[in-house]
Formats: sequence, structure tokens, C-alpha cells
Amino acid sequence: MSWTHHILSRRRALTTTTGLAAGALLPPTAAHGTASAQGPALATAAAFTNPVIWQDFADIDVIRVGDTFYASASTMHYAPGAPVLRSYDLVNWEIAGHSVPVLDFGAKYDLNGARGYVRGIWASSLAYRPSNRTFYWLGQIDFARTYVYTAAAAEGPWNRLTTISTPYYDAGLLVDSDDTLYVAYGNTTISVAQLSPDGRDQVRTQQVFTAPSSVGTLEGSRFYKINGQYYIFLTRPANGQYILKSSSGPFGPYTMRQVLLDLPGPIAGGGVPHQGGLVQTQSGAWYYLAFVDAYPGGRMPALAPVTWTPDGWPVVQLVNGAWGTSYPGPTVPPPPRQVTPMTGVDTFDGTALKPRWEWNHNPDNTRWSVNNGLTLRTATVTEDLYWARNTLTHRIQGPTSTATVQLDHTEMRGGDRAGLALLRDSSAWIGVKRDGAGTRVSMVNGLTMDTSWKTTGTGTEVASAAVPGSRVWLRASADIRPGTGRLGTFSYSTDGTTFTRLGPAFSLGNDWRFFMGYRFALFNHATQALGGAVRFTRFELTTP
Repeated sequence: MSWTHHILSRRRALTTTTGLAAGALLPPTAAHGTASAQGPALATAAAFTNPVIWQDFADIDVIRVGDTFYASASTMHYAPGAPVLRSYDLVNWEIAGHSVPVLDFGAKYDLNGARGYVRGIWASSLAYRPSNRTFYWLGQIDFARTYVYTAAAAEGPWNRLTTISTPYYDAGLLVDSDDTLYVAYGNTTISVAQLSPDGRDQVRTQQVFTAPSSVGTLEGSRFYKINGQYYIFLTRPANGQYILKSSSGPFGPYTMRQVLLDLPGPIAGGGVPHQGGLVQTQSGAWYYLAFVDAYPGGRMPALAPVTWTPDGWPVVQLVNGAWGTSYPGPTVPPPPRQVTPMTGVDTFDGTALKPRWEWNHNPDNTRWSVNNGLTLRTATVTEDLYWARNTLTHRIQGPTSTATVQLDHTEMRGGDRAGLALLRDSSAWIGVKRDGAGTRVSMVNGLTMDTSWKTTGTGTEVASAAVPGSRVWLRASADIRPGTGRLGTFSYSTDGTTFTRLGPAFSLGNDWRFFMGYRFALFNHATQALGGAVRFTRFELTTP
């Protein structure tokens, strides 16, 4: 199947009409891959509000290991890839690490003669194998082959276990009750592969289901064994969720049932919750962690309880005919600690970046460092930010948030550009320009790419001001709520207290085809010659 066909099948126009399969309450009692609680008494958390994470984490796979929940998400061209999220209650999440440390899948992921925008880490799978106490991540790259990474702990280190020649598109990895590894995968035609006991090779693959024409595209496989039945959870992008069930083993035959279709979601102006995973709590309750298309911010995780029909089919519990904006919290043991917030201050202490950060493509590791501040030395000579290496990104917190950075520009050289961007296929930034005429703070918009991800605009300076001294504070605010508005604004300060607006409001694009949402981005690139550097001494992400 061609790249064009694949990418168009990933998302349909967003819809907001209603519909859901109905059923009675009968929760199964166990699922493979979950461990029973052997600890504190269970307690019900306070009611939660959707989205449970108002940041861009899509194509979610979710598991529980003991009393801890983990989730994985798509990251496309950002590096490191495949973040691992951690939670103790399914509601409050932190970023623990990344399953794919480096996108070493070709020069385009290094911005070396080619670019990897909207390629890289797509829907993939996260699993835990109790027999060897190992986490597994599995995903295909560029429709060419599948990569498997493993780690003893979710935060890493993660290492590549193997490469498999079959590209398992939108794969779901199942560790069966007898420890056999199976993979469900495919687009509309769904197959199941069996891996070797060490997980390094494919020993068998078989087509198990073809979506009927009345349903259309099905993808995003998640693979489960629940009460002796095998289930493949599938999405119809971007407005439906279906499930296959087999009583005869992992290779079927399978029957299909609709789980949801055109269901109103919990984000005003957003899409239908879909393409996530099922997970069981320690008390036996089931939940569905899906995502909601909510551009320009991206795809936001939303949580809902699930019950089961007497004949073993899942049913999402609704509130007034819709995916609820609020539900009672899951009943789980008290958390051992509070998770690390995804907002707040980062002074780049220590010698490594915190897992909240991801680079735009692989960085040149010889030209950046962390040591109580982030130093970015120019790594690329270009007029085009989309070609500039070592652009460091951070997800925007919805529905609105503000990023403020303190920038020391003492070591910039003539022609250098450094600052804070709102980065996507249509971008704008505020930053420092150093030219022959001196140093100024500038607001630039008109950075654009077409739908083949080729640059169509490198930006136009629309406002500037003199900037005395060697330090400046830069600020970008973004309203990422879907619908009208969707504005970003920029300001600067010379004392860190009084900020001055610079330039017009920037209209954030909301086309889905870039998939990833807007991000805040820290950058420093040369337009004349390498050798310059800047230092970001503080980053703060705040919400109203």
C-alpha cells in the first residue's frame, strides 16, 4: 500500500454525531499482562475530568504492571521517540522515558539531505513480559521493517533487541498466558504473527480478518487475551472503534462488533475518542484510554470506564449519550508518590535533559549540552528553521498555556537566529537576531510547509525592537482549543518582570495531516557560519 494511501487512511474528517453499541454489565475477572495487587487497601480517587492529559499523546497503548500503569504514544519525527508515560491512577501521568533513544533509521532523521517529517514513530505497542521481567516496545518504520526494543525498567535504558523484515503496521503486541509472543497488525486486512520465544524473529504469520466494505478502514491494533478469549481492538479513523473476538485461539476465526461510532467527545470542537487501549485496574474494573483529535494542539488522551456484556463484548460507559467530560476516579491503591508535573520550571539542572523534551529530528550531540542551563551551539547554516538541527521541543499544555525562557545571547555571531517558536507546519517565533547592524529581538511569522513537507516559506520579520545587554526573556502564549480563536502571541522582557507584546497574533493552523500538534521550540541556527552559541537558563510552562 502506498505512502499516500496509508497517510490518508489515518484520519477522516472529525465528526460529532452520536452512536454506541449497548450492553449489560459483566466485567471479566482477569487479563494477561496484569498483575494482582498485593499491597495497600484500594481507595477511589476523586472524580476526574477529560482529557486526562491535555497534551499531545496519540495512538496510545496502555498496560498495568503491578500497581503502576504505563502508556506509549506516537512521536513521528521527534527524538527520542515513543515516550513511556507512568501513572498510579490512570488520571495523573508523568513522562518516565522513551522507548526509542535515537531515530537511527536513515539520514533523513538527522536532517541530512532529507527530512523525516510525519514519518518515524507511528502507532506502536508497549508490553510487559513477566517471565523475564522485561518491557517490550514494537513498531514499524517507513513500511520497511519492524523494530523491537526492550528494557528492564520503563524509564530505561532501552536497547534494540532485533529488527524483523515484516513491517507490522499499527501493531499490537500480546504476551500470551503461556509466554508466547503474538503481534496483531495491518490496515483493513488484519494479520497475526507469532514470534520466536526470544522475540527476535517471526515464525508464523496469517491473515485473520478483512474489514467489511460497510466499515471501511480498520487499523491501530491492540491485542488482548481476556478470560480465555482473544481480542483485537481496532480503530476506524477518525470516528469509530471496533473489536474482534476469537474463542479458537490467536489465529481466529474472529467475529466483529462495533464499540463506538460518531460518539461526541469530551473536548468542545474536538473529535471522536478512538485509537487507544483497554486496561484493567487492581479491583477488576476496566477502562479505555483513547485520544481525541483536538487540533491545533494535537491528540489528547481521554479516559472512560468500560463494562462487558454477558457474552464478552466491551461497552464504553456514557454520560448523557457522550464520552463523559467527568467520571468517578478509578479505585486503586494510594500512590507511592506524586507524579512529576508536565508543567512548571526547568532550569536544566544536572547533565541530561528531562524526558519532557524531544528534539525535532535527531540532534547533533556535539553541539549542545546541559549543565545548570541548556547551551545550544549552532549546528546548521540555513535560512530555514525546518532544516535547522538541534531544535528542542516541548508539548503545549491545553487548553491555553504560556512558555517563558531566559536567553543569554552573549556568544551569538553575525547571522545567528535564536529564540522560542510555536512549531508546526505553519510556524512563528520570537527571538534574537544578530546581524551587522547589531542585535535585536524579532517576531517572525510565515514559516510554512506544504503537504509534502517541503518548505514554502522561511519567515518574514513583522516586528522588532532593540535589545540591550546580554540577556532577554522571551514568551509565547498559545490557545490550542479547537474551533475559533487558536491564537499565539509573543512578548519579551529585559528584566524578567515587565513584558512587552511584539508583533501581531499568530493564527495556529489546525489541519490534521501533520498529525503532531503545535509545540514550543527552543532553537539556535546560523545563516552565515557556525561557531555561535546561546544559553537557555530557565524554561517555565504555566497555565492560567
